[in-house]
Amino acid sequence: MKKTMMLTALLFLAILAGCSSDPKYKIEVTKPIYFQADTEVPFEIMVTEEEKAVEGLDVSAAFSMTNMDHGMTEVTLTEGSEGKYGGNVKLPMGGKYEIAFTLEKDGKKTEEVIDYEVKKPEGVASINGDWITNENLDFYKFINSLQLAINRETDQKRYTGDQLKEALSYWDSQEKVVEDKNQLLTQIIRLRAMAMLAEEKGHTASAAEIDTEINKVRDQYNQFESAKAMIKEYGEEKFWETEKQQYQLIVLSQKVQKDMIEKVNKENPEMAQQEINFQAQKQYEELLVSQVNSLKIQVIR
Repeated sequence: MKKTMMLTALLFLAILAGCSSDPKYKIEVTKPIYFQADTEVPFEIMVTEEEKAVEGLDVSAAFSMTNMDHGMTEVTLTEGSEGKYGGNVKLPMGGKYEIAFTLEKDGKKTEEVIDYEVKKPEGVASINGDWITNENLDFYKFINSLQLAINRETDQKRYTGDQLKEALSYWDSQEKVVEDKNQLLTQIIRLRAMAMLAEEKGHTASAAEIDTEINKVRDQYNQFESAKAMIKEYGEEKFWETEKQQYQLIVLSQKVQKDMIEKVNKENPEMAQQEINFQAQKQYEELLVSQVNSLKIQVIR
C-alpha cells in the first residue's frame, strides 16, 4: 500500500513538473489590424514570458471569424526585434476574430488563442491612437496650394519677361509636390509630434497666444488677392476655424523651438545670433526625430 501511494505521488509530481516546463507565452497585438477590402494589411505582435521578450520563435497565426464562416486565413510571421513578430493578412471583412497562434522553439510547440476585433480604419494614419483623416490631408493640401498662390502673386509683382516665366514655371512644378500624400502626412506628423512633446514639457497654448498668431497670418493673407479669393471659395468660417486648431499646435511647437534657442544661448553666451539659431534648429530636428521614434505611428496603405 505504501509503495503504491509513493508511486502515485511520484507520478503526480512528474506530471506537475512536465506541466510547469511548458512555456507560458503572453501575446499582445502591438500593431492593430484594420480591415481594407482586397488588401493585405500589416499587423504585429509581441511575445513575452514572465514579462520578458521571447526571441527565436517560429510563429504562425490562423484567423477565423467567431460569428461567421469565412474559412480560415493562415499567416506565417517574421521575427523582428525584442520579441516582436509581424506579417500581412488579407481578411474577408471586419468583425470579431479568433486568432490561433502556433509558437515553436527548440522543438517545443505551443498554441495560444486570442479574441480580436478587426475594425475599419478611421483615417489614413494614427499617432498614439489619434487619427489623421482625409479631411486633415485636404486642409494641408489647401494650405500648401494657398502658399503657392501667394508665391506666384509675389513673383508676378516682382518679375517680368523671362524671369517671370521661369519663376511661374518653377511654382507650377511644385504642384505635385504639395499634393503628395506622403509629404502631407510628414507635415502633419511633424507638427503633432512636437506639439505633444511641448505638452509633455508642461507647455500650453492660451487662447490669447493663438489669436495673436491667427491675426498675423490673417494680415498676411489679406495682402494677396489670390489668397483672399481661395479662402472665400473654401469657406471663410470653416477655414479660420480649422486654422485656429492648427495654430494651437503651432504655438506649442514654437515654444519647444524657443526652449532650444534659450538652451543654446545659455551654453554659448559668446555665440552670434545667426549661429545660435542654426544650432538650435539642428537640435530641434534631432529632438523631433527622437520624439517621432517614441510614438506609435501607423500609416494605413
